[in-house]
Amino acid sequence: MKGPKVYKNFINGEWVKSRTNKTFENINPANTDDVVGIFQQSDARDVNDALNAASEAYKKWRLVPAPKRGEILYRIAQRILKDKERVARDMTREMGKVLVETRGDVQEAIDMTFYMAGEGRRSFGQTTPSEMPSKFCMSLRQPLGVCTMITPWNFPMAIPSWKMMPALILGNTVVIKPATDTPLSVANLVQIMHEEGLPAGVVNMVTGSGGAVGMPLIRDKRVGCVSFTGSTDIGRKISEACAPEFKHCHLEMGGKNCIIVMDDANIELAVDGAVWGAFGTTGQRCTASSRLIVHKKVYNKFAAQLVERTKALKVGDGLDKTVQMGPAVSESQMNSVLDYMRIGREEDRAKLLCGGGRFTGGKYNKGWFTMPTIFGDVVPGMRIFHEEIFGSVTDIIPARNFDEAIELANNCAYGLSASIYTQDINRAFAAMRDVYTGIFYVNAPTIGAETHLPFGGTKHTGNGHREACVQALEVFSEWKSVYIDFSGTIQRAQIDNQ
Repeated sequence: MKGPKVYKNFINGEWVKSRTNKTFENINPANTDDVVGIFQQSDARDVNDALNAASEAYKKWRLVPAPKRGEILYRIAQRILKDKERVARDMTREMGKVLVETRGDVQEAIDMTFYMAGEGRRSFGQTTPSEMPSKFCMSLRQPLGVCTMITPWNFPMAIPSWKMMPALILGNTVVIKPATDTPLSVANLVQIMHEEGLPAGVVNMVTGSGGAVGMPLIRDKRVGCVSFTGSTDIGRKISEACAPEFKHCHLEMGGKNCIIVMDDANIELAVDGAVWGAFGTTGQRCTASSRLIVHKKVYNKFAAQLVERTKALKVGDGLDKTVQMGPAVSESQMNSVLDYMRIGREEDRAKLLCGGGRFTGGKYNKGWFTMPTIFGDVVPGMRIFHEEIFGSVTDIIPARNFDEAIELANNCAYGLSASIYTQDINRAFAAMRDVYTGIFYVNAPTIGAETHLPFGGTKHTGNGHREACVQALEVFSEWKSVYIDFSGTIQRAQIDNQ
């Protein structure tokens, strides 16, 4: 009987085994009997090989005209579009979220690649008048060199594209470490990039653990930029590791996002948004709607409808077209979520309205399935109010009025996404102004970002940089100001301009 496919690292345009000769299994979280693939358990030697390849390739890639780099990215986007169904099904097998969502994940990679391909003919700088005669002034972007990327498991093709495509269009080269739970999606993307003409060494992939692969990718002095998406605790360590060399460091981290439901809201619409925002991707999103701040006048009506809708969700294998929520990505993630369910049950005053455990029996025995769970009457001070759970759990928090709702929304260490449901345009604009997050929605849940707007958050969510849109170019480039003096004399700027 044929065993699972063995996947290798991708270094300098070739698929190569790790120098460790060790591997790990990629397991389907909906069916642990299904081994999706065997991947390399790499170490610092493999990282060094990849960085050597990227450093050497940078010498030529940075000199390729940006429009030509864009043409390669355009071909890559077309190819991902052609292979969309195949790579989406692979993603569901290794990550667990339902097929309609993995198609959306792949579509984000398509959109981002097309978008950044266009930046090959833009990436605009400035031209500006000089304060001196016969002098020309302009600014332009320059690449950083080798950029390393550590990507998460919840959006295993979208987020790598958010990082790789802006880096590449600017002339950088890349070494990426995919999450150990979802390496196949990145391998599929890298294979497409290679087959569509990306030169050897421009993109390299090394699989393995964060300690053995991630830290060498961060600390190496050849690296000009580190881009990371993951937990705030790990992000803090990465920031500290980058600081001695003053490397560009881009961090996209946690969230504890809220939906505010006012007394004039369309309750049915708000419930729709809460179900999708809380339980889409099994709640395994940094933008998940994990706090529902509801005006007391409509609290009972909203809670009753939400519980009814949540109990009706069909949970199972994401490849089943009738399933609405898949499993947790791994056993450890499932156990973490179950632990928070226990914490919620033990919190003083919090009420378990539905869920609260693991699905067992029959098809569920071979997967890591958690129940869609709602806690009611949650207040500040409770751990489930403040801490990111990253699973199928949401809280309902009562608010007396609009001002208290805003205060509750901002009472959080994170600042990624928030939303409000209201028919009052004045309230909508006030909330838009006063809730301190990087993303805000009106009459929509906290998920649903588009690639042509900047993505990122405030406070402990990030360090000020943004992904997607033209703002992503700031992460992977430096500005250079250029002055051309054609006066034929020495002009000393402000000294001669007093």
